[in-house]
Formats: sequence, structure tokens, C-alpha cells
Amino acid sequence: MADALVGDPRRGHPVAIFGHAAELANQRMWADSQARGAGYTAACVGAVVALGGGVERATHAHPVLRATVVAAATWAVLGARSLGDEATALHALLARGDLPAARQQLTHLVGRDPSGLDAGQIARAGVESLAENSSDAVVAPLLWGAVLGVPGLVGYRAVNTLDAMVGHRTPRYENFGWASARLDDAANLVPARVTAALVALLSGRPRAVWQVVRRDARSHPSPNAGWCEAAFAAALGVRLGGRNVYASRVEHRPQLGTGRPAAAGDLPRAARLTRRVGAAATLLAAAVAVLRQRR
Repeated sequence: MADALVGDPRRGHPVAIFGHAAELANQRMWADSQARGAGYTAACVGAVVALGGGVERATHAHPVLRATVVAAATWAVLGARSLGDEATALHALLARGDLPAARQQLTHLVGRDPSGLDAGQIARAGVESLAENSSDAVVAPLLWGAVLGVPGLVGYRAVNTLDAMVGHRTPRYENFGWASARLDDAANLVPARVTAALVALLSGRPRAVWQVVRRDARSHPSPNAGWCEAAFAAALGVRLGGRNVYASRVEHRPQLGTGRPAAAGDLPRAARLTRRVGAAATLLAAAVAVLRQRR
């Protein structure tokens, strides 16, 4: 509820504070070595998990205080409100035909080079980001929190943040960021598939959506993103995938879905679907947490 009503602060967000500390550690620990990168990942994630575990133990005997801590940690790791706000802003710029501003706005959602994108390509990139981040920023943290409590909440967000910082394939991070990227893949393995299943159930035509997911998801270079993007493509009746330009490389992503090309009007539809997935994931996470407590 706090995420939906308040969203993320512009300054002093806990994830931003962690990112700043992780960047300082990166500057001190970097070496062109997978072993050194694994040590960096273990140190950053381990420190956050230990902190979360310590706070949880300290509040164990105080139910109201513990509930407050869990709520605060959940708010800190969720990004549903921010996703919706970014999609709304991007749609408004495209509707006005302001492509330069829309390209700049897109950088808040994706890491690709937007300089040569037209309106349709910007819309496609936005829908793809909403799809992938429905898992990364909503479903995954909720499920990890349901299973492991506060350490799961903050530990998952640390893993995902490190992947965004050093997990991309560039000459500098090809080896050093390997452990962060692989750990993020493992952490999102189940949540991405749960996200696809929720999208299928909420679409009103689950069998058709799931057929597209089963056919197209594994052709994506990511072991997880393809599940979310294929599900969104089928649910929205659009076609995703294509040529993506990054700072150091060009990727030709496979086609996901068989609908029409994505357009600006699909951004609000994708944002609404993300909100519905988030609500369903909240109920699912609550059910898992209750079962865990009883066991």
C-alpha cells in the first residue's frame, strides 16, 4: 500500500544508498577476474542479508515493531509505482509526438541506446521493460520475502541491483560481473515463471497466452525475461523483440508473440497489467507467508 500511495523518494532511497556503497566497493575490489567478482557479490549480498536477519531477530518478540519493519522493507524493495509512473510519462511524450524527450525518458526504463528509435520502437522497449520488471521489481521481491522474510526481501533487491550495476556484458564486467549476473538469473528463475502464469490467468485466455509463452520464451537470450515478455506480448496482442542497440553491442532479439507491432497506446495497457499482476502476487505471497509461519 505504501508503494502504491507514496512510491519511491527522489533522494535517500535505501536501494540507492546500497547502490552507492556497492559502487565504492566495486572501485576498491574490481579486477578482471570471476573469482574476485564472486567475492564482491558475496560481500555485498551477504552484508545486506545479515543486516536483514539481525533486524528480524531483534524484533521477533515485538509483533507490531516486526510488522512495521517488514512493511518498510517491502516498500523499499518494490518498484510497482515507479514502473507505472515511468510508463505514464513515456506515453504522454509519445502522444505529444516529442520523440527526443521520449527517448530520454526511455533511459529510465532500459539500458539500450534510444537515439535511433522511432515511436513504435520506443513503445516496444517500454512494454518489454514493464514485462520484465513486473517480475524483477514486483513478483520476485514479494515471493522472496514470503519465503525468507526480511533477509529475502533485502537480499533479493541487493542481487538485482548488483546485476544492473555490473552484470552486463562489457569488457570491464565480462568476468567481474559474472557471479552477479548468474546469481540474478537463479534468483529470478521461479518468479519469472510465476509472473508468466499470473499474466496468463489474468488475461482472460490463459491457454492461448501460455501456448505463446511455451513456444517463444526459450528463444530469448535471457533465461527469465523471455517468459515475462512472451506472456505480455500474448496478453496484449502485440509483437515484441527485434534489434536492440547497446553501448558496446547490437542484439537481434527473437520475435515474441504474433500480434501487431507495439504502439504508444499499449504502454498504459501494459502498466495496468503490471498493477494487476502485482495485486495477484501480493495475495500469493501472503498465502505463502502464512503457510510458512504455520509450518
